Amino acid sequence: MAKGKDVRITVILECTACVRNGVNVNKASTGISRYITQKNRHNTPNRLELRKFCPYCYKHTIHGEIKK
Repeated sequence: MAKGKDVRITVILECTACVRNGVNVNKASTGISRYITQKNRHNTPNRLELRKFCPYCYKHTIHGEIKK
């Protein structure tokens, strides 16, 4: 039997430094770093923020959860 709502959901993490200012993005390869991960809805009901490596900024930045 299938449950109504899954506990684990897939979320997309996007670099907050690239979104705020497009000036820091490298001119040769412009873009926004995104990661796909899963989170437990019961343990983390608020937005997820992780420190991940951004290949466009060339450093570790905070990646925040976005809407699909």
